[in-house]
Amino acid sequence: MQLYNKLSAEERAALIDKAGEDRLTISFYQYHHIENTQIFRDHLFLNWDALDVLGRIYVAKEGINAQLSVPAKKFNEFKAHLDSIDFLKDVRLNIAIEQDNKSFLKLKVKIRSKIVADGLNDDTFDVTNIGIHLKAKDFNEIIEREDTLLIDMRNHYESEIGHFKNAMTPDVDTFRDSLPIITDSIKGHEEDRNIVMYCTGGIRCEKASAYFKHKGFKNVYQLEGGIINYARQIHDENLENKFLGKNFVFDERKSERVSEVIVSNCHQCGAPADEHVNCANQACHLLFIQCDACKAKMDMCCSVECQEINALPEETQKELRKGKTVSNKIFKKGRSEVLKFKK
Repeated sequence: MQLYNKLSAEERAALIDKAGEDRLTISFYQYHHIENTQIFRDHLFLNWDALDVLGRIYVAKEGINAQLSVPAKKFNEFKAHLDSIDFLKDVRLNIAIEQDNKSFLKLKVKIRSKIVADGLNDDTFDVTNIGIHLKAKDFNEIIEREDTLLIDMRNHYESEIGHFKNAMTPDVDTFRDSLPIITDSIKGHEEDRNIVMYCTGGIRCEKASAYFKHKGFKNVYQLEGGIINYARQIHDENLENKFLGKNFVFDERKSERVSEVIVSNCHQCGAPADEHVNCANQACHLLFIQCDACKAKMDMCCSVECQEINALPEETQKELRKGKTVSNKIFKKGRSEVLKFKK
């Protein structure tokens, strides 16, 4: 019985090309108490591997957080399997607005302590007492009110390439970091402001809204389904698009364009740009924004040093990497002294 992925990303990419079939990129989450996470995890892997599902799925006692792709022709089978699981029946599926058959190249179903690392002690407050969900139309209306505080619950490298106008965009590396900073910044507005939050697909707002209500904020709202669902709703319902730029996503695509506005700049030359790349030097792999001109000039590297290393033969690069841990720059996405135009 195979319970783990055995193919490399390169082998899987070749199989996808050979199949020549369209795939759908999907994300969803659900909070629910799962008694035996190992049995549930294995059940998902066995069934989804048989359907050629690829993606990154986190399972914890508190629920599931899934980002994946599935062959379009097998979507109904996949949905039927979800519906066969009581707490996942009719779960909201956020289907990507920009599809890429190679958004995921492996199936990874991992057991975690939490489905989102938030640093909170869930036993100290009611995690089910969440904020009011808003659909795109109502969200557009409330964020125009003077008594609304609009908060981006994502990290700096996400909000940098796209956000709603007038939103608070905390300069943080993790969701865990954002909660105390935001709480301090909105302190004193427990009763006289609407606290309206948004994130990529909704999962971070789900926990944050309960946390802010626990902290005494009375009027707490969240964008239902996050930016992904918002983008689909404004298209389907012909609503005004109030999102500026691109939505960062956590797969091979790295982002989806929601509006044509470019709100960020190349981290190397300062020109308008909003495409994230990972430094081609595998010992660095830093995530940063790079324009096409710098991409050609720097060979998709973040610095001359990395460019020189990347030009060496692969075997030489492997020798240089041997025995060294991956630089922590990969975890400080978009933060490095070599990025002269990082805002």
